[in-house]
Amino acid sequence: MAQVFPTKANLMATQKSLELARMGYELMDRKRSILVREMMQLVDEARAVESQIGDVYKQAYASLRLANITLGLCGNFARSVPVDVSLSARGKSVMGVEIPILELPETQAEPHYGFHRTNSHLDEAYRQFNRAKQLTVRLAETQASIFRLADAVKKTQKRANALSNILIPQFEATVKFITEALDEKEREDFTRLKVVKNAKLRAQANAETPADEAQ
Repeated sequence: MAQVFPTKANLMATQKSLELARMGYELMDRKRSILVREMMQLVDEARAVESQIGDVYKQAYASLRLANITLGLCGNFARSVPVDVSLSARGKSVMGVEIPILELPETQAEPHYGFHRTNSHLDEAYRQFNRAKQLTVRLAETQASIFRLADAVKKTQKRANALSNILIPQFEATVKFITEALDEKEREDFTRLKVVKNAKLRAQANAETPADEAQ
């Protein structure tokens, strides 16, 4: 605790700082709870996507392997598929934390190659990889959001701990020190005034005694 001169002005200033620190801790604790809740929802969503995406990629590569076996290497067919540039990104704020929102319009997986030299295995591979693309975008969004929220939770927890374990106890100790010092000073002043008053009363009594004796 820093040395503070025990005055009423310092007491009021310290009490105000203590009140602000407690309010700040409550806000940090509330923010942490909201961020954790949001993060846990995204964790559940990420787990659901991960449980799907593995099977989708497995089916897609199995279909592609069959297409390669029955048609030969399918690189020429893949070149006929246009590059998808429809992915867009924007941000959303959660308690001051910017998390990404990725948007990929869902479109029908319409083949861009001819049917006379292909078969159903290639069509299935194309369909499954298109589905895998959608799931990959969702997974990337949730994982990036989880990472940012986890980092924000860590920082918020650190600030809340600093308030709870350092600043608030320091302010409480300072308030106690100033209050006790002022109380002690008040008792000393009261005792001093009482002594002075008693001295005045004795002096007054002594001054009145000779007059009484003269009568």
